[in-house]
Amino acid sequence: MSLKLSVVGTGYLGATHAACMASLGFEVIGVDVDHAKIEMLAQGKVPFYEPDLEDLLAEQIKSGRLKFSKDFKDIADCDVHFICVGTPQVKDGIAADLTYVNSALETIAPLVKAGSLVVGKSTVPVGTAARLRDRLIAVNPKADLAWNPEFLREGFAVEDTLRPNRLVVGTTNDQAEATLKEVYAKNLADGIPWIRADLPTSELVKVAANSFLATKISFINAMAEICEAAGGDVTVLAKAIGYDPRIGSKFLQAGIGFGGGCLPKDIRAFMARAEELGAQQALEFLKEIDSINLRARQRIIELVRKDLSDDLKGKKIAILGAAFKPDSDDVRDSPALDIAAQIQAAGALVTVHDPKAIANAQKRFPALNFADNVEKTLQDAELVLHLTEWKIYRELDPAKMKSLVKNAIMIDGRNALDRTAWRNAGWKFRALGRADEMAK
Repeated sequence: MSLKLSVVGTGYLGATHAACMASLGFEVIGVDVDHAKIEMLAQGKVPFYEPDLEDLLAEQIKSGRLKFSKDFKDIADCDVHFICVGTPQVKDGIAADLTYVNSALETIAPLVKAGSLVVGKSTVPVGTAARLRDRLIAVNPKADLAWNPEFLREGFAVEDTLRPNRLVVGTTNDQAEATLKEVYAKNLADGIPWIRADLPTSELVKVAANSFLATKISFINAMAEICEAAGGDVTVLAKAIGYDPRIGSKFLQAGIGFGGGCLPKDIRAFMARAEELGAQQALEFLKEIDSINLRARQRIIELVRKDLSDDLKGKKIAILGAAFKPDSDDVRDSPALDIAAQIQAAGALVTVHDPKAIANAQKRFPALNFADNVEKTLQDAELVLHLTEWKIYRELDPAKMKSLVKNAIMIDGRNALDRTAWRNAGWKFRALGRADEMAK
């Protein structure tokens, strides 16, 4: 008899996991305290942008395998329960806010049936899983808890769920592992690596991975600063070191740094937890990683002032991109949106475009001006900033864009545009870490 699954929390992670598990043939029910979100998902609509997810969701609802409910009692007959709620940064510090994780566990603990398995997927500080397992067993002695961290990339969430590059499970016994192997049987049949760990290690894997990626991004941005000072080109440097198999080329693109709902808050929560454990010195370097990342944003603003004026009051500036990365409408801790807001606060007349993130950006910074197409955004601009590397921006015709602006000045904050094409079209072109442009 096939396992029946529940997904507790139907945000980005939960909605994706629910739809993908249903597509693997399981009967799945998603529950959430946000009734408006549940109603929207039940109609086959996703309250955020993620490529391919809405079609998959609608398909699975139509199949009858995927349902959503406001009533947590509806999960009582499920065999496996995935906790997929958020763990944002606390408002008065850098630690993770575990309110939603704790609440989810307390809500479902008395409801789940004997022999069922609760599986955490949320990113949590090390030690959380063991505490939650103790609490679950105290309320429901015949249930068990395991941890199965997610490694989703926004823009590739469906692919990463259905075809992950590894599966990590933190368990305390063979039965929990056997249940999870049944859940992921199709992935295992495809040869996906399976890593069984204890609960603390499974929690650490996610934050360690994100910390490593953040370090790599900030490293190349630090090298960009050195290249500017020494007269080098960070794009060539990155290409050269990327051929080294010990280093690799991914995440070596210098620019305005990382953002989103994961990397920034995860490395900060990791530092906070290390201090609680008395191991803060081990992660002291992450403070500098965070600092380098934030400094990249200020360096873009310095370039804007260099090209226009120290006084930006009344200057018309066009910004291409609001999301923290392409193929997403997520503006949480978005470097692009942060830069836009800071430039506007300095008195500039800022217009922002993004293919998918305008609605979310307006909610966060309603005072910013937004345009629904690139042409309106660039009209009479005195300087253009490219801050999110959407494909549509890479495909722009520099000559056509030049006819729209007042001053043909482009600052490529992502080192993603064809600088030769833009220069040949008559643009003054700058990018971080490329000293020949900085000197002009």
